[in-house]
Amino acid sequence: MEQPIKILIVEDNVIIADDMQSMLEEIGYEIVDNVIVYEQAVEVLKTQQVDLVLIDIILASDKTGIDLGKHIRENYDIPFIFVTSNSDRATVENAKTVKPSGYLVKPFEQQDLYTSIEIALSNFIYGKQNASNGTANSGNTEDVAMSNSILKDSIFVKKQHLYYRIQFGDIQFIKADNVYLEVNTVDKKFLVRSPLKDYLEKLPQNKFYRAHKSYIVNVDHIDAINSKDIMINNTLIPISKDFKEFIISAMNS
Repeated sequence: MEQPIKILIVEDNVIIADDMQSMLEEIGYEIVDNVIVYEQAVEVLKTQQVDLVLIDIILASDKTGIDLGKHIRENYDIPFIFVTSNSDRATVENAKTVKPSGYLVKPFEQQDLYTSIEIALSNFIYGKQNASNGTANSGNTEDVAMSNSILKDSIFVKKQHLYYRIQFGDIQFIKADNVYLEVNTVDKKFLVRSPLKDYLEKLPQNKFYRAHKSYIVNVDHIDAINSKDIMINNTLIPISKDFKEFIISAMNS
């Protein structure tokens, strides 16, 4: 089952924090927690799955949002955005030292918040892809954002205006269709712009195999097999001779 992006809000003005939460939930993001001090945020990060953090620079604690940004930068591989009333040069220069993924000045509208989050996620995904590929990707930012970004046990794909986290185990098969891949889960399809070979390299090698020149399959979801096809969720998928031999061998081992 795909999961919306999980966001932690760190803001000591309760009214502003509640307003941000309402804006984000209306768009379709999930709020993991809404906390007011550094120590609470550190605890949430330690115990919950968080995909992105929104941080007020001035908090109701001795440690500031910049301290929290430093903590995230040193301990987690997730994007964070500073949300602040302060846009003076000194504050901005101080904030830049921890390399935030964005900087949003209050007051702001829902569209400003959404845009900041989407750009932060897109840049984060683009950066991870470049790091894994070792080279810059061709194509525009939107194409890159539609491609996958890997976290430990899941992958991000974009559908409409949101990035969804899909657990590897929920992917049944992937079909190549011209320049796009069709990623199939139990009840959803996502389009991703990527060569099939490149996508396969980013999936767990013990579960996902290229069953045919146009298909990657998750072997855990194979329901049936004959001499030419396998069946996954009532879909017949053609298979190569090598893959058929591999599956039969695995069944008999």
